[in-house]
Amino acid sequence: MLPQLGTLLFQVVVFLILLALVSRFAMKPAMSVLQKRQEHIEGQIAAAEKANAEAQALLKQQQAELKKVREEAQSILETKKKQAEDEAEQIIAAAQERAEHMVEEAKLEINREKEKALASVRDQVAGLSVLLASKIIEKEMSQAEQQDTIEQFMRQVGGQV
Repeated sequence: MLPQLGTLLFQVVVFLILLALVSRFAMKPAMSVLQKRQEHIEGQIAAAEKANAEAQALLKQQQAELKKVREEAQSILETKKKQAEDEAEQIIAAAQERAEHMVEEAKLEINREKEKALASVRDQVAGLSVLLASKIIEKEMSQAEQQDTIEQFMRQVGGQV
């Protein structure tokens, strides 16, 4: 059993030497590469999270600006609508005032024409009265003749007026 113990011991020593050599020349560089790879991945994850946070912040900012722009647009629309309504009311008021003014002028014109017509009728009646009086004065007539002359004159006047 001794020779086997020596072989066993030799194999254990060789195994430990190989383990030390593999550990030093293979495992340390492999572990170093794995460590660097892990750090790189963690850096990528951190950068992605940072970029995501920045994107979220930018998105919120853009949404706030969009909301502000919409509110401003709504405010402008309401202002313009109110201005249009005010202008329409002013135009309507001006048109009503002008219409009232035109009605007043028309009434005044009608009254002037009416006065002219009445003056013309008065002049005609005065002329006819003078004519009637002159005819009555030219003739001295009886009551019946005067009545016939007045009726005849009235028929003539009725035809002229």
